[in-house]
Amino acid sequence: MSTQPRQETAAAPHWRTYAPLELHPILVHAMEAFNEHGYHGTSVRDIAGRVGVTVPALYYHYANKQALLATLLETSIKDVLDRCRAAAAEAGDEPLPRFRAMVESIVLYMANRKGLAFLDTEIRSLEPANRARYVALRDYLEHMLLDTVRAGIAQGVFTTPIPADAVRAVLIMCQGVANWYRADGPLGAAEIAERHVLLCLGTVGCAETAGPNRLRLPVTPP
Repeated sequence: MSTQPRQETAAAPHWRTYAPLELHPILVHAMEAFNEHGYHGTSVRDIAGRVGVTVPALYYHYANKQALLATLLETSIKDVLDRCRAAAAEAGDEPLPRFRAMVESIVLYMANRKGLAFLDTEIRSLEPANRARYVALRDYLEHMLLDTVRAGIAQGVFTTPIPADAVRAVLIMCQGVANWYRADGPLGAAEIAERHVLLCLGTVGCAETAGPNRLRLPVTPP
């Protein structure tokens, strides 16, 4: 399977736009069950009962429980990749606006699709072949960010001496939003994204976070 995400089309929604989630009802109920009880704590019979179908009817659509998890995880990572690519393309080639847009797109995804995004914690439950496909797609996202940060370092926009570690920290921070974000909380998804952009700029050592009234970071000794 190629690690290249699908191409954007003219009909694709803007990367900041989130319509109601469109998934097969079996996938919706599987997602909810996995998030509530974990992959290993959920049986196919549990999912079938939530959907209101028999187990054989569920198997008509999906071969087994593993197929449900793999489909959900790949659907999620492909969506965030497409949105991240669209955000980067809209921002252009300059590293700073490109990095800001990509971080914003990832955080918005984690907040607006938290049910899917939270399932990343179940990567340990994927069988080897399914895990390899998912990890390849997730690595593609990481390399998109890393290439942008390295370009920024070359231009003097970012100053982190450890770009690969900084990018991993950025992704962990962004992905964590799916664990705690609440739509009825004090801050909306856009505000959360804006704050995470600032935090992530600090993580990669962006000059925009230095100076009076800006984020101050400790200097790592040589």
